[in-house]
Amino acid sequence: MALTMPAFLLPHTVTVKPYAGTGAYGPTFGRPFTVRRAYVEDRRRLVRASDGAETISETTVITRPGPSVPAGSEVTVWPGTPAERTATVLTASTFDHPSAPAHLEITLT
Repeated sequence: MALTMPAFLLPHTVTVKPYAGTGAYGPTFGRPFTVRRAYVEDRRRLVRASDGAETISETTVITRPGPSVPAGSEVTVWPGTPAERTATVLTASTFDHPSAPAHLEITLT
């Protein structure tokens, strides 16, 4: 059985609107869902986006593996606080190792 990230390390909640593609009027999104166990860290770092371009990520979200969060999705962090904002997913990387907690790392603009 795979290990997952302990709940006490994931105190935050985020909302995800999964990217579904581009329509006639711009990007389209699937039904939003809430991730109740996440860790949000506002930290600026250089990342390589899914298209290979180097870009700056302002926020990293760690959560348990689960629903797909494709690049281009919108994630709302810090809901209900003055710091609430919605950002676009640059990358979503799954980490799964037999002797370490599995998790999903999402980098945001």
